[in-house]
Amino acid sequence: MSDKIHRTYEAMGIRREVLALGERILSELSERFRNIDEIAEICQMKVLSAMQKNRVSEQCFETSTGYGYNDLGRETLEAVYASVFHAEDALVRAQITCGTHALAVALAANTRPGDEILSPVGKPYDTLEGVIGIQPAKGSLAEYGVTYRQVDLLPDGGFDYDGIRAAINERTKLIEIQRSKGYQTRPTLSVERIGELIAFIKGIKPDVICMVDNCYGEFVETIEPTDVGADLCVGSLIKNPGGGLAPCGGYIVGKKEYVEQCAYRLTTPGLGKEVGASLGVNRSFLQGLFLAPTVTAGALKGAVFAARLYETLGFGVVPNGTEERYDIIQAVTLGSPEAVLAFCRGIQAAAPVDSYVVPEPWAMPGYHSDVIMAAGAFFQGSSIELSADGPLEPPYAVYFQGGLTWYHAKFGILMSLEYLLRERLAELPKTE
Repeated sequence: MSDKIHRTYEAMGIRREVLALGERILSELSERFRNIDEIAEICQMKVLSAMQKNRVSEQCFETSTGYGYNDLGRETLEAVYASVFHAEDALVRAQITCGTHALAVALAANTRPGDEILSPVGKPYDTLEGVIGIQPAKGSLAEYGVTYRQVDLLPDGGFDYDGIRAAINERTKLIEIQRSKGYQTRPTLSVERIGELIAFIKGIKPDVICMVDNCYGEFVETIEPTDVGADLCVGSLIKNPGGGLAPCGGYIVGKKEYVEQCAYRLTTPGLGKEVGASLGVNRSFLQGLFLAPTVTAGALKGAVFAARLYETLGFGVVPNGTEERYDIIQAVTLGSPEAVLAFCRGIQAAAPVDSYVVPEPWAMPGYHSDVIMAAGAFFQGSSIELSADGPLEPPYAVYFQGGLTWYHAKFGILMSLEYLLRERLAELPKTE
């Protein structure tokens, strides 16, 4: 590494010893990074092919207002998403406020009073508890007579197939499969494992709807859950598929009949996908999707780098530095609330926006403990941008993700370590 690079990082607050450790870690990751770039290249061609097939044109960037009838860009965007995910149909809208909203729309649209939702992978993400009614919330599915049950994963992270078979009954209408770990330290599910689970469930009840919460997983592999039997696949546009350019929104892709139900739930029965003004976001949605494979690759490199760095320092990480990656999230178990705060404050200090702000934990809506979130993002809550968050509760794990470029992800990780070192909550390994 050149002295110019050393001076550049020193000027940004990274001491030479920290940078040297980072460079040593990077020297071990060249093969991993090549594999990530190969996946990104395949996904890039997939997205490009979908855009060409569906005749994306300059006219698609025009805006619509009011009812949004005959919005060419919106209709083309949804056709592109359907092609990318090899699905029959897609609903991609700015009116979907977040990933939890997209999931809520899909769940409510495809269940009726008396139906039951089953999670075969344990507890869902915190914010979904209110939607389902695990935690009391106004307007929850439980208030409308939709029940819920779950089957926890086995201690080794495997599926409890016997428990799943016993849980499926005549009322089971929809299976909710969360791909990523949420605020847990379980392994993220690969698309292949999701396909095996869906095949098992369909073998028991062929007409059950299998829905996958795909947040943080898009473009991490060359295939998506809809390629292995998922009836619906749901996610947020301010995560991977928005490529850092989508300012809001969410997507639902899958079988036409189920996506159509979602459209009626999002807008109104009888109108569905025909309404919903794009308000000028079509260009950002399409361009963000085009960039998404390479942006996701940069975030993946950051996650792998973080895993190797922090396990070298003796912290527990999930996944570890050698395991295959199935989402962009890196969990690091730091062991104390002070360490979680220091890590997140380092990430915030590395941000291009609000770097001077000191994040504090607070009782965020939808969570059952105080949560600290670091995200100096161009778009509020955009976790494809450099960010870290975690609940202030044992085992005091922090969840790092994002980085619109690999270089920014690298800098953020090094800065998180700097903050831990300053508080004497970590030690650099001794050099020979």
